[in-house]
Amino acid sequence: MAILVDENTKVLIQGITGSFGGRHAKLSLDYGTQVVAGVTPGKGGQKFEDQVPIYDTVSEAVAETGATVSTIFVPPPFAADAILEAVDAGVDLVVCITEGIPVMDMMKVRAGMAGSKTRLIGPNCPGLVTPGRGENSHGGCRIGIAPGYIHKRGSIGVVSRSGTLTYEAVWQLSALGLGQSTCVGIGGDPINGTSHLDVLKMFNDDPETEGIIMIGEIGGTAEEEAAEWVKENCKKPVAGFIAGATAPPGRRMGHAGAIISGGKGTAEAKKQAMRDAGIAVAETPAEMGTTLKNALG
Repeated sequence: MAILVDENTKVLIQGITGSFGGRHAKLSLDYGTQVVAGVTPGKGGQKFEDQVPIYDTVSEAVAETGATVSTIFVPPPFAADAILEAVDAGVDLVVCITEGIPVMDMMKVRAGMAGSKTRLIGPNCPGLVTPGRGENSHGGCRIGIAPGYIHKRGSIGVVSRSGTLTYEAVWQLSALGLGQSTCVGIGGDPINGTSHLDVLKMFNDDPETEGIIMIGEIGGTAEEEAAEWVKENCKKPVAGFIAGATAPPGRRMGHAGAIISGGKGTAEAKKQAMRDAGIAVAETPAEMGTTLKNALG
């Protein structure tokens, strides 16, 4: 088991012929991901790496290949329309890697997705990885930009607003001999499709996941809300880390959503909420793996 994707998931990539999308499409193929289609308007009929058919539209790609997940590597001015095109095509999951999508565009996306069956992860996220069961965890599902080689199949779920801290947590877990069930980067923009809480609920219901690392950062109240749910409902050990402890109020730090305003969203408030919920809090990024290992007992 895993959450959201596994080795049988069929993936299409919007923007597969761009330099960035093409590079990561190749890395996903090398990892063993079933990349079954690419979509670039005007380039239908071509093939990527002489093996992946390219289509002009997402609906055509879905009808021909049975893809259930779309990955967005489309420039910011066109990314919102790309998301909505995938939603209209009826895919189960859209993973939007694109950074810099205007907030107003994402408001339109959220309104356009109301009532649809599609789940959005991102935007401005590293994607997700369910490691494979083969040698070096090959044969899993890598969607996005995460380095596949650091992952190892196991029972720890990782959810994070930060891409680089996701990789750091995964690397530490693998070095400690703790493999991962699925690793999900939800992105750091103010309006995104999937929250910490959404992913925690999935990990809690997943029989393979035995422990969870939740990585947050300053800004908003998502981590506090997730901690409150953990306190009342989560049956599994959770370790947490909050980035941005030294950020001055009112200064935006890195991610568009990482800003303290109105006295809310501070690192200390988030860490206290996590402690109150029984979550083991790592004080530095270097301690994420060992904090989780200790929580497992």
